[in-house]
Amino acid sequence: MIAALDEHLPEADFGGKAAQLGQAHQSGLPVPPAFALSSECVDRVVAGDEALRGRLFDAFATLAGPVAVRSSGIGEDGAAASFAGQHATVLNVRSVRQLLDALATVHGSARTASALAYRRKLGLPQEPRMGVVVQRLVHADCAGVLFTRHPTTGADERVIEATWGLGEAVVAGIVTPDHYRVARGGRVLEKMPGEKDCAILWSEEGGTAEVPVPAHKVSALCLDDAHLAALDALASTCEAAFGGTQDLEWAFAADRLYLLQRRAITRG
Repeated sequence: MIAALDEHLPEADFGGKAAQLGQAHQSGLPVPPAFALSSECVDRVVAGDEALRGRLFDAFATLAGPVAVRSSGIGEDGAAASFAGQHATVLNVRSVRQLLDALATVHGSARTASALAYRRKLGLPQEPRMGVVVQRLVHADCAGVLFTRHPTTGADERVIEATWGLGEAVVAGIVTPDHYRVARGGRVLEKMPGEKDCAILWSEEGGTAEVPVPAHKVSALCLDDAHLAALDALASTCEAAFGGTQDLEWAFAADRLYLLQRRAITRG
């Protein structure tokens, strides 16, 4: 099944990421336009189902621009298991051929040795089921992650890491990001500039490239107080919508804030 984010997206069929982005969209959070594929649909598309591929290409055309193809495994992004770093995301997909390749990559990432070992560690079923979210790619000026509670100390404060360009540079540990601590309500507690000597940007041919950051921006802070206030407000809205702790991936494009992914903070 191929479904829009405003439709019912059961986690058991579409995976945790799709279900949570659907709930975020329906709660009025600033999620980029997207659609979701159920795990059965992904299996059939990867196997070559021509009718489903045609429907997929029609849905892809409605997003009218490059997309991110994100994993949404059954059991992924739950309170006990995030699968962070295990399942693939493919950025800047621009053609139907690239879309099919990206789906195959995401589908296969659930079956790598490390992903299967992670499943065994948590006692999950060994046969993975992989849904997918296809999301319009945000042409980010800066991006990163936000934890609504300090992930190490447990302090009731927002911890934010940010870099220039796409947030993959933070997630993949390519740069030392800017580090911010913000009290609930928006009071800034700490701003620590990082060493952001490269940025991940999209290319016109598809995919991404690491490009050097101009010297004057390497240690310049990505976020000002207005950005931090907007992120604190996003954190509060996510807490109201989902309850509990929040691990958010976000991006700013032309000072507009987008929520890209959301999960509970977990040590799993």
